[in-house]
Amino acid sequence: MFDKRDLLQLAHMKMPFGKYQGLILIDLPEEYLLWFANKGFPQGKLGYLLQLALEIRINGLEKIIEPMKTMDPHAAD
Repeated sequence: MFDKRDLLQLAHMKMPFGKYQGLILIDLPEEYLLWFANKGFPQGKLGYLLQLALEIRINGLEKIIEPMKTMDPHAAD
């Protein structure tokens, strides 16, 4: 299960590599997330967050992340 920190990271963390380097994780195109789902997500926290971003996108829940984009990314600490 995820917590608020995970959602805040999705709203603030930037993709560290690849075609969409620098884009906020939740803003990555669904097609790119699906590509990772087929090829394999990266190990560790990034892979977990990309999987979570895909689940949120597939279920049409991106709106729950939008307000968090303006929040302090350390608010849940």
